[in-house]
Amino acid sequence: MLCYWGAQVREGLGLVQPDKVKHGNSGIRSVCPKTKVQDMSAGRSFVGFIQDGKVSVLRLRSEDYDHDGKLKPVQLKNDRIRLIVCGGDGAVLLSDSGKVLIMDKSTVCRPLKGLDNRQVIQITCGDHHSMALTHDGQLFVWGDNSHGQLGLKKNHPSSPSAQHVQSLSEIPLAQISAGGDHSFGLSLSGVVFGWGKNSAGQLGFGDTTDRHIPTVIKSLNQKKIVSISCGGEHTATLSKGGTVFTFGSGGSGQLGHKSFKDEHHPRVVAELWGSEVSQVTCGRHYTLVSVASSKRIYSFGCWIQGKLGNCKMIKKSVPFPVDLSTQCNHEYTTEKLIAGENHSFALFFKELGKSKPNPIRGVLTLNDRMIDRWVSERDSWAAIKKEIKQVFSSAACLNGSFLKASHDEQDFELAEKAFSKLLGNEKVISKVVEVVQQMLRSLNPKPFGEESLRLYILLPELIRRLQKQQRTELTEALASKILELNPDARKVLEKHWSKLPDDCLKSLVKLFHKPSAEMIDQISRGEMNQDTQHLENFLQILRMIYQVCCSADRDFTNRDFIIHEINDLLDTLQATMEDLEDWFGFCENHPEKYYIGIIKILFKFPFAADTVSKRRMFRYLRDEWIQSSQHRFLLNDNKLRINRESVLMDTLEYFRQDIHSFSHHLKVGFIGENGTDMRGLSAEFFSLLSQSLLKWEKKVLEVHESSLVWFNPNGMQDDSDFYYLGVIFGMALYNQHYINLDFPLALYKKLLQLSPTLNDLEELSPVEARSLKSLLEEDEDEVVEMLFLDFTVKGQELIPNGNQIPVTKSNRQKYVDLYVDFVFNKSVKNQFEHFSRGFFKGCPFDFWSMFHPEELQELLHGSPEYEWKELQQCASYEYCSASDELIKNFWTVFFEFTEENKRKLLIFLYGTDRVPVGGFSTRSLKISQLVCPDAEDRLPEAQTCFGKLILPKYSDINTLCDKLMHAISFCEVFGRG
Repeated sequence: MLCYWGAQVREGLGLVQPDKVKHGNSGIRSVCPKTKVQDMSAGRSFVGFIQDGKVSVLRLRSEDYDHDGKLKPVQLKNDRIRLIVCGGDGAVLLSDSGKVLIMDKSTVCRPLKGLDNRQVIQITCGDHHSMALTHDGQLFVWGDNSHGQLGLKKNHPSSPSAQHVQSLSEIPLAQISAGGDHSFGLSLSGVVFGWGKNSAGQLGFGDTTDRHIPTVIKSLNQKKIVSISCGGEHTATLSKGGTVFTFGSGGSGQLGHKSFKDEHHPRVVAELWGSEVSQVTCGRHYTLVSVASSKRIYSFGCWIQGKLGNCKMIKKSVPFPVDLSTQCNHEYTTEKLIAGENHSFALFFKELGKSKPNPIRGVLTLNDRMIDRWVSERDSWAAIKKEIKQVFSSAACLNGSFLKASHDEQDFELAEKAFSKLLGNEKVISKVVEVVQQMLRSLNPKPFGEESLRLYILLPELIRRLQKQQRTELTEALASKILELNPDARKVLEKHWSKLPDDCLKSLVKLFHKPSAEMIDQISRGEMNQDTQHLENFLQILRMIYQVCCSADRDFTNRDFIIHEINDLLDTLQATMEDLEDWFGFCENHPEKYYIGIIKILFKFPFAADTVSKRRMFRYLRDEWIQSSQHRFLLNDNKLRINRESVLMDTLEYFRQDIHSFSHHLKVGFIGENGTDMRGLSAEFFSLLSQSLLKWEKKVLEVHESSLVWFNPNGMQDDSDFYYLGVIFGMALYNQHYINLDFPLALYKKLLQLSPTLNDLEELSPVEARSLKSLLEEDEDEVVEMLFLDFTVKGQELIPNGNQIPVTKSNRQKYVDLYVDFVFNKSVKNQFEHFSRGFFKGCPFDFWSMFHPEELQELLHGSPEYEWKELQQCASYEYCSASDELIKNFWTVFFEFTEENKRKLLIFLYGTDRVPVGGFSTRSLKISQLVCPDAEDRLPEAQTCFGKLILPKYSDINTLCDKLMHAISFCEVFGRG
């Protein structure tokens, strides 16, 4: 059944004889044509009907046509028509095959140019412009563009042929709608885009400025909009929960807000609140809504010529029920409302729950049933190829695929299941790979809206299954496209990554980690023809993911990102190095130059290497820097001659002379002692210097309860004292030596420009930190206030007038933050600034920034873990074997030593008791047996530069124990080096 009301029109609309028309209240008439009306539309000049795929139009009275027209069939060849939309002067038709036809005033139809045989699924018309949505999710527009209603760009001319709206090419649109001179698009996720004329605020942006390109209406985000309808200069949207928002021109009451004012922002129609509206449609100056649950239709706006369907001949600014017959309300279901210029229509169907005869079709999306058809090849290969191309060449189709019921995110479990089915047909895989490669090249680096970025979440799941062993073309293309994204888009992508399930995030890491590892492995095996740009791209993506994991506090560790093949690359570099000086200085084409280039790339991605690898990288890059730069030609060197009794004073005097270059390797010599520094003497130097610094009368450092040291905030030290302290630490790092001054992790965070936290204070001052934590955990306001704390620390105000501001439950977090900041920053600001300046002087090579704070701490202080068994396992022997009695006795004595004596042995052997990064396995230990007649009278000797222990062949274990204890207890006197 069809009901209609409004301006005068031919009785029965030409669908039935006049005597078959039923008349109801308020001028409402109803007809029941023999052939059901599949679809209809009302414009300014025509009303169009589709019955059994055939079109007929009824010309309406107008200034140019002063009488009722007759229902006239539209002559078409063989096209069955599915949709008709009437605009200002003509109409647009859509055939079952997806072909678009344009009908002019004389009802002559012609095909629309510019669609290139694309299959169209939706059409809409404004006064003088039209839009079409294709099956693959692309929007095309044509007609007048005087207000930007085509959405192309500012000053783009009007067009009689279809033009592609490229800005929306990656958005999966669910619906399009056109008003007088404005346009709307609705995405599958409910994001609303508006453009065109905005003189009355009909775009909902809060202003009256026209928009020439599609723009997101942010105020409708999160409203879950499911339908949009445009009037002459107003717009209505419907949410999933049945809430109606209207905006734009309100002069006729068409917004339903109980006023006749324009609204520039979307506003709820309060009178319909709670009614669960099922349909909304806009006429030129009025609005119709349907409430399925109550089987009522409401209208509001301009009543002229009875188009509101009730007897009140006034403008109505609030919804009133349309005066339908009881039969309509009880026996029929409203399937479609049509609002035109001055005419209103309602299509009813008697079968309750029957689906719409002509539902809105959605864009093509990928699903597992479709993949099943491809893999089983139930269709012809030509049809399968066509469908694969349609889906995988369209970013919009992929962005709309595998959505959850909420439509606001993708179902990765469903996607994973579907993609895994592709593995069942190699021919299908090859075609998908081919099309995806083409699609990736076409992606817009400035994506429009968040939905267009879903593709970058879905594609890794697809590529992971498509990518063959040793083939990385798709991963390379994806990485390049991600890096081409503008900064704002990358931030949105990272936000999406942060919400991924752990298994999906790990798969994402693996997708870029695996080819990175394979490429480094190939390079380490001598394949120097690799495209290093691809490697750098992979690593950049991994860095983005790594930063997401860190900031989102995900359950990932550094180990998940470490590429172990980097160690193989460093082994290759070490093995092939012949003459470092000649290589760096003169042999530009030597392979090691290529390897160093790779290491320079890896330096930028410190998360990818473990501490041992980074330490080796630092050494190679430092030596290359020394040899290849101007520093190698400096006359000054870095040779330090000191007295063992005045290590600190001699060192400070050396710094003051300024006749050295810290860019060179440090070489230490003790005055009055023989020996060449092959790292052993300089290691001993830093050990002795550490002891002297702790005893220094200037007290630049204070030792805390944790046995850790920190800058002394009080005292009469000179700025230069902290500067030289920084130089010493910088030299130790640059020359890769340990220093026996244990600073907390906070120092290394500050050097890397990271902020210390309460946990860092707990490391330095456990009691102090625990008190602050107790303050934060206290539930009772009274207890906090009874502590009588104010915003001061040790008499220093944390904020202006801090001594007058009590600490309360509401401001305690601020107090704790300021307290930590005071300890690590404010109280030692001057001291740290000079220390930092000295550190950069002592370590002039900025590649140290690749290390994490924990790694810097370990590089300067050594590992806190003493795995003594590991020391035995890494030992080698000269002139003896592990089974000899002397060696067995040595290890028996060693393992019976106290912890202190074991560490003394380390000092005796290496000049330091610190465990190297990576453990004892990274340090050599060679035990050499000395057979001589006077063995019982000799002491063990150590060649600290080479980690060599010379043991005379003692007759028994007691003698060995006594001699060894004597040697390690007085090794500083002997100064073996």
